[in-house]
Amino acid sequence: MPPRLSPAAGQRCPCTSGDVFGSCCGPVIDSGIAPTALRLMRSRFTAFATGDAEHLRRTWHPSTRPEALDLDDDVRWLRLDVLDTVQGGPFDVEGIVEFEAFYREDGTRGSMRERSRFVREDRVWFYVDGVTASR
Repeated sequence: MPPRLSPAAGQRCPCTSGDVFGSCCGPVIDSGIAPTALRLMRSRFTAFATGDAEHLRRTWHPSTRPEALDLDDDVRWLRLDVLDTVQGGPFDVEGIVEFEAFYREDGTRGSMRERSRFVREDRVWFYVDGVTASR
């Protein structure tokens, strides 16, 4: 199944920041560059929500990036709640973002919680890995 369409620039961003896509995750997805680990995390959630495997792979650190990424078309990502951040600012080289992501699959709602690690190399943030706990 082809990826879902990204929202229009003036529509609310899927990451549930409250901002519009064109000034939230849109620029990060277009460029692959985020100013902070949190902004990269939000753009990655949006990529899951819209089926953008290309953005997920290019923002995944090469040391942990999977060879292939098969997104489940039956899962609809609904909301992202950021629970904690540690470092990850524009001048840091490491960061952590803990979040809970809510989804619907086969008519059932669920959530997954992850504490994600990020690194910044040559001024570009990358997702490294995370510890998950499904709920």
